[in-house]
Amino acid sequence: MSLQTHQSSQAAAAPFSTFPEALSGDHWIEPLRDGTPVLIRPLREADRERELAFINGLSHRARRFRFLGDFKQVSATQLNQLMNVDYNRLMAFIALIHDNGTLREIGVSRYSATADEKKCECAVTVADEWQHRGLGVLLMRHLIDYARRQGFKRMISVDAMTNEGMRDLASYLGFRRETDPADSAMVVHTLEL
Repeated sequence: MSLQTHQSSQAAAAPFSTFPEALSGDHWIEPLRDGTPVLIRPLREADRERELAFINGLSHRARRFRFLGDFKQVSATQLNQLMNVDYNRLMAFIALIHDNGTLREIGVSRYSATADEKKCECAVTVADEWQHRGLGVLLMRHLIDYARRQGFKRMISVDAMTNEGMRDLASYLGFRRETDPADSAMVVHTLEL
């Protein structure tokens, strides 16, 4: 894993100091637009229950946009796929907050290498109540930077045409948008890395 650890100020790290395991390894503590400190770090196997709770807590609309479909419960197979990261071809960063004595996942960004090895497909999901605070931008910037360092040349995201949040985020981050030639209800966002 070739991450760059960001040194956080003691004040920013204070809410997370009761969770030394969360602060071990590479991580960043960054403020959202409203000043709320958020811990961003690579997804770990120990985050399995947090990831499950995060997905189950998403609205139907958010799940539909993220997974291009909706479901009542995450299957064990689907959760295993989401937890499968190798820090090269498959990568994920999670955002955590201190919430009444526990760490709670409020967002995730991830990529998966495609067959041509120089391109990766990405996704980002932010909990409904944490949207519009800059978290998607933070998560995607870490993901984009990491993908570049891993040698990927292009990042894509395939999304529903009606997903305005992703449209705005992708535009802000410099992605180019085109209608999916295979499905006019979908768009492909592309970023040259």
